[in-house]
Amino acid sequence: MSVEQVQVQRADFDQVMVPNYAPAAFIPVRGEGSRVWDQSGRELIDFAGGIAVNSLGHAHPALVKALTEQANQIWHVSNVFTNEPALRLAHKLVDATFAERVFLANSGAEANEAAFKLARRYANDVYGAEKFEIIAATNSFHGRTLFTVTVGGQPKYSDGFGPKIEGVTHVPFNDLAAMKAAISDKTCAVVLEPIQGEGGILPADQAYLQGVRELCDAHNALLVFDEVQSGMGRSGELFAYMNYGVTPDILTSAKSLGGGFPIGAMLTTTEIAAHLAVGVHGTTYGGNPLACAVAGAVVDVINTPEVLNGVKAKHERFRTRLEAIAAKYGIFTEVRGLGLLIGAALSDAWKGKARDVLNAAEKECVMVLQAGPDVVRFAPSLVIPDADIDEGLDRFERAVAKLTQA
Repeated sequence: MSVEQVQVQRADFDQVMVPNYAPAAFIPVRGEGSRVWDQSGRELIDFAGGIAVNSLGHAHPALVKALTEQANQIWHVSNVFTNEPALRLAHKLVDATFAERVFLANSGAEANEAAFKLARRYANDVYGAEKFEIIAATNSFHGRTLFTVTVGGQPKYSDGFGPKIEGVTHVPFNDLAAMKAAISDKTCAVVLEPIQGEGGILPADQAYLQGVRELCDAHNALLVFDEVQSGMGRSGELFAYMNYGVTPDILTSAKSLGGGFPIGAMLTTTEIAAHLAVGVHGTTYGGNPLACAVAGAVVDVINTPEVLNGVKAKHERFRTRLEAIAAKYGIFTEVRGLGLLIGAALSDAWKGKARDVLNAAEKECVMVLQAGPDVVRFAPSLVIPDADIDEGLDRFERAVAKLTQA
């Protein structure tokens, strides 16, 4: 009997997988649009979006078409060669953003690893070896490699792995005075999420991002925006920096870029990119034709006025209903975020219980996320139908009602 035919259940996870995850008790097996079915045939509405990854829901026809067409052509050639889907995708990203050059990787962590290495390399080449310090925000998240987890401002993810990479400082998010006190001529880069994701769905203040841009310019430091979670239409603009009118020197993207297929991208200028000369950095799978074909289709669908304006309208639909739920049940104090990256902050009585909300929602057949222990996160498909939003929020309200009355 082949492996594919063996019946597997959730219990198998605990027998054969490394125990670094604690997945839900059910296994999704099929998805269509914003609905998912588990092994028992139960149907759930998906407000989790694979943690802001399934930007066009499940099995979107344009993505299925792009993947299957490419699957019948060429899968992998390595970076000894280039390939057509990678070049097409790079052109689309350059045409749509501030960027002039693209580096393709397989994940957000890889895109950030490349961004941080590039920032240090650029500073080393242009200003000398002393300029290597990186400033990031407390409670930020930038990936799980040793470099990216050190830049991320959450000790629970970075502690316990031996000595950390030197020269990384963390300051409070949205605190311009703290940034001004920390930055110096030894700073090579400031790394920020325009909307803190894992840190609780906290959008940056306009004046803060503008002020940080000015500080970076004054100290010859690069401004790096991690848009792994906030990018690719999630905020209602193609990238969140466009909401602010503050342009970074380097931008990273992943998650929604592939619509579910693993891909990451680092975007930058020609001048900065020149410091990743031949052999300086690389990735075996980066620029994979399958991933790039899918991502190209994702860009084509999302980067339209219809979809981006739709994201803004759907945000209001979510916000209005979630604020009504907050008023009725007293479980949330604030609904925040941009576009379809929304956080509902738990009230004092419910602090630390985001996981309980998730579990209650699942029992009512709706999938939601958390952003830390105190925030319930919603990151659905950017093209989720209004009927699915309404039905999903009906289910979510039933979950909240049962939870608060228990």
